[in-house]
Amino acid sequence: QVDRYLYHMRLSDDVLLDVMTRFQTEMVKGLGRDTNPTATVKMLPTFVRSLPDGSEKGEFLAADLGGSQFRAHQVKVFDDGKQSSRLESKFYPPPKEVIQGNGTELFDYVAHCLSDFMETNNLKHKKLPLGFTFSFPCKQTKLDEGVLLAWTKHFKVRGVQDTDVVSSLRKALQKHKASFDIDVDVLALVNDTVGTMMTCGYDDPRCEVGLIIGTGTNACYMEEMRHIDLVEGDEGRMCINTEWGAFGDDGALDDLRTEFDQELDLGSLNPGKQLFEKMISSLYLGELVRLILLKMTKEGLLFNGKVSTALLTKGKIEMKHVSAMEKYKEGLSNTKEILTELNLLPSEEDCIAVQHVCTIVSFRSANLCAAALAAILTRLRENKKLLRMRTTVGIDGGLYKTHPQYAKRLHKVVRRLVPNCDVRFLLSVSGSGKGAAVVTAVAYRLTAQRKKIDAALAPFLLSLDTLREVKNKMRTELEYGLKRETQASATVKMLPTYVCGTPDGTEKGKFLALDLGGTNFRVLLVKIRSGRRRSVQMYNKIFAIPLEIMQGTGEELFDHIVQCIADFLEYMGIKGARLPLGFTFSFPCRQASIDKGTLVGWTKGFKATDCEGEDVVDMLREAIRRRNEFDLDIVAVVNDTVGTMMTCGYEDPNCEIGLIAGTGSNVCYMEDMKNIEIVEGNEGKMCINTEWGGFGDNGCIDNIRTKYDKEVDEGSLNPGKQRYEKMTSGMYLGEIVRQILIDLTKQGLLFRGQISESLRKRGIFETKFLSQIESDRLALLQVRRILQQLGLDSTCDDSIIVKEVCGAVSKRAAQLCGAGLAAIVEKKRENRGVEHLQITVGVDGTLYKLHPHFSRVLRETVKELAPQCDVTFMLSEDGSGKGAALITAVAKRLHNIGQK
Repeated sequence: QVDRYLYHMRLSDDVLLDVMTRFQTEMVKGLGRDTNPTATVKMLPTFVRSLPDGSEKGEFLAADLGGSQFRAHQVKVFDDGKQSSRLESKFYPPPKEVIQGNGTELFDYVAHCLSDFMETNNLKHKKLPLGFTFSFPCKQTKLDEGVLLAWTKHFKVRGVQDTDVVSSLRKALQKHKASFDIDVDVLALVNDTVGTMMTCGYDDPRCEVGLIIGTGTNACYMEEMRHIDLVEGDEGRMCINTEWGAFGDDGALDDLRTEFDQELDLGSLNPGKQLFEKMISSLYLGELVRLILLKMTKEGLLFNGKVSTALLTKGKIEMKHVSAMEKYKEGLSNTKEILTELNLLPSEEDCIAVQHVCTIVSFRSANLCAAALAAILTRLRENKKLLRMRTTVGIDGGLYKTHPQYAKRLHKVVRRLVPNCDVRFLLSVSGSGKGAAVVTAVAYRLTAQRKKIDAALAPFLLSLDTLREVKNKMRTELEYGLKRETQASATVKMLPTYVCGTPDGTEKGKFLALDLGGTNFRVLLVKIRSGRRRSVQMYNKIFAIPLEIMQGTGEELFDHIVQCIADFLEYMGIKGARLPLGFTFSFPCRQASIDKGTLVGWTKGFKATDCEGEDVVDMLREAIRRRNEFDLDIVAVVNDTVGTMMTCGYEDPNCEIGLIAGTGSNVCYMEDMKNIEIVEGNEGKMCINTEWGGFGDNGCIDNIRTKYDKEVDEGSLNPGKQRYEKMTSGMYLGEIVRQILIDLTKQGLLFRGQISESLRKRGIFETKFLSQIESDRLALLQVRRILQQLGLDSTCDDSIIVKEVCGAVSKRAAQLCGAGLAAIVEKKRENRGVEHLQITVGVDGTLYKLHPHFSRVLRETVKELAPQCDVTFMLSEDGSGKGAALITAVAKRLHNIGQK
């Protein structure tokens, strides 16, 4: 009979799955900037960005306002590896005139209670941070600020709505500071749901959902920042207070609301509001049971149709009665006793029927709560892109704790609705008060961590004045390198390349190009056509250079190169042709002519013996002679930077600068012959290979070198050399990042203070990982995956810090590179004697091409430091291959003109 009567309160799994879908839709609306104003589920950002990590410590106060009692707590948190804490509490029942009076009275009362508590616990002499648990919907713009949106749970205090409650509490504390003799610093405003999540999170790091089922009901969870439109920034996560009690206020649950729900709502303090809460929370379930029993009695289904005063009195049946009547183990005795106390004179059938009504009402509450919770768990799992997820839900609230069946029902239904989530339900022992203290402790920890991280990264933040200073010093060093008397001691070598012209479009023919500059070696056949069908066709083959050859003897290295050339000529079927060849040799060379290059010193990990001080063209010719299979006309030895300039110069005649920003870092440019004192002649121009990587080797930029730069330098193959390159090039940036990460880990700021084996390995952090980690499109989840590939087990907070470190290192590299380039373009402008210079820079290198921000920061820095120069950046297509062939072609053309 009761089942038939309350048929609409019994919800099938299909209905619950539908409720779950509706709630998910509301969550998305609440998170969107445009849809939030009309969303019923407000999804309020709490500015709690981090869960406890076990390193919190200290003494904190917590004030907890929101239930039937005001509570003051003293929480001591110990950093002892066991995550232990101690809690002292005192309860203060607020008088009715306070919870329905005005705001000043309410906050004066809170200040008075805190003063009493501090006196009782002998705390008046201490200045303590306080977390304020305020269990009402607030709009927060930061952790210690919250504007009350609406009162709930029988609170009706005047003059508080739409004001900042932290500010009101601070004023009350300040007002009574002298008379109460207390000094309290309010650091955090916390919703009781968030407090519950943080309390449980202190004991179980998997806890990322908080749930309250008591006088009120609410849930919070950790959401990805990139989905929260209401808060700036995409990094990390933030706890969202769903305020799910208002779900259905727009009519979304009208098909599930019964006549009893509607009647209860009309008789409440806030009709039409908090409709979901009115179907779930203990504040309303007793009243719901009363309305059902009243109607059934009126219809003669109970108590022989006799309606007692108790059934007519609002609030007479409370949740404690409902819970007691559902204690099945005690049979019907509880039910009979309670109904008799209410003067209802029940029969045994009445007791069975009433017990069944209570069961259906509380079961529906657990079902609806489970459906909304399942929606949150599904969202968490989808955010993490997991097929199956393990997580913990922290729970508090009288209904969950005291009702005999509620917890079991809730768990069972949640697991049925989300079978791909392994959920642990963890009861919050110390309630929301300890949670407020934990939030405050975490905020305290994060503030201290922030200071340390800022201190570590501060030397990487270069002011405009510092960058101008770098530009000016680079200019001075460029001049030293060009002058005869200072060239020998100059750090920026300014090597003449004997490339005296750029392409004019008449170049044509077949050319070979060799490209040696990294761990791979390329051989290319390049066909250049001139005239209307002007084009460049290329065929190439890549060969690896094993480490034992890179670091073996010079003879072995050049024999290996000639072996690779032989394979290529065979492969292309051109072994008999004596083709002109350009040799891209991307190491510092001192040239006496275009086809003579003496190696100044190896870089980039090469260490082949008997090469430094030798002519690399002669070494190549010797190796060809030793093999005695073919002959080649070696026309030019070329630096990759010059090749880059020439490739872009073929497309844009205004290109007179070449920049490499990749594994290495270098620049070349067309200098007026009259300024190059170490080469005879004053007419025309010649390309200068600056070899600017050595800038600073004389100590002139030591003021901006950090301790991490020094560690990287000392651990490199060439300590004390190429210092600028070690701050700007791809080969070293990952290693700088690794050194910073080790330092931060030692300080306990990363990876739980544990330096993993992989982090100890030099070179593990390749620059490609920097590019991937800094990509704007990459969620922190993917950053964590990259770090896991490197054997670094990171939390979400770790990932944010790693991303920040990568950003600081690569931004500095781009700015330093930009400062150096600004010195070059300014020199070009002065050479030409113009007010404004228009010039193109040909660029190559993986750092420039693949890093998400490097090229932008570089361009912005040049613009800032050389405002009178309009610089166009042009990406080079294969400068070291195509460029070498073009230099060879230009050299041939100029040679032929000379002969004529």
